[in-house]
Amino acid sequence: MKTAALFLLLHPQIPRQPCFRNFCPNILYPIHINFWKGVKHLMSMSNNDRIIKAVNIPNPLYQSLQGRYFVGQTEHILFGKGKNGWGGLFNPFKSDVNLFVNAFTITNHSEQPFEAEIWFNPVSPGKPKVSKNVTPANTALTPLPKPEVKIAYAEFVDGTPKEGVMAFRRIVPPQSTLTSDEDGKYIFPPGGSFIIFLTSPNNEIIQAEVAFGWFEKNKKM
Repeated sequence: MKTAALFLLLHPQIPRQPCFRNFCPNILYPIHINFWKGVKHLMSMSNNDRIIKAVNIPNPLYQSLQGRYFVGQTEHILFGKGKNGWGGLFNPFKSDVNLFVNAFTITNHSEQPFEAEIWFNPVSPGKPKVSKNVTPANTALTPLPKPEVKIAYAEFVDGTPKEGVMAFRRIVPPQSTLTSDEDGKYIFPPGGSFIIFLTSPNNEIIQAEVAFGWFEKNKKM
């Protein structure tokens, strides 16, 4: 009787007449016993049994858990009096990974604003130095992963980058840090580079630093 009552609750359009054993006069076929066993099972399940849990995590966190996310910065970069400077990410030709630029910052220690040009794959002037200020974001892994991408920088250089593309510019206010989150959408293959070129505003000497957050993926992934 309980199972028949449940069926009638689910189908209120059917007149409620008494059912006998497994047959209701309102229905032209017998109520299948296994069907009602399934209904009873569903009714007895807890909410935790019915819900499939899914967790969404930010992509940088996921890449860090995989040991593929790295952060680092240049040393102090000096420029001014007609000389420029730059800092950037270089993906070596034989790296076998793609570089995904996730974030960058530019810190201005001076009292003057200056302009920063963001270049994709240029030939940069000067003699670059490689920064050692690089670490994996996930330091809980053993052994610690090592990046294939390098941070390089140069100061007091003549001229501007050649070839490549100047994608956009940013104004860096005095005594401040400009931050840009790019969500990994700037992608560079082996041999590619992402350069932040710091232009000399006047005769004052300016001190700045450039920092990056990026992840690397094998080209076959």
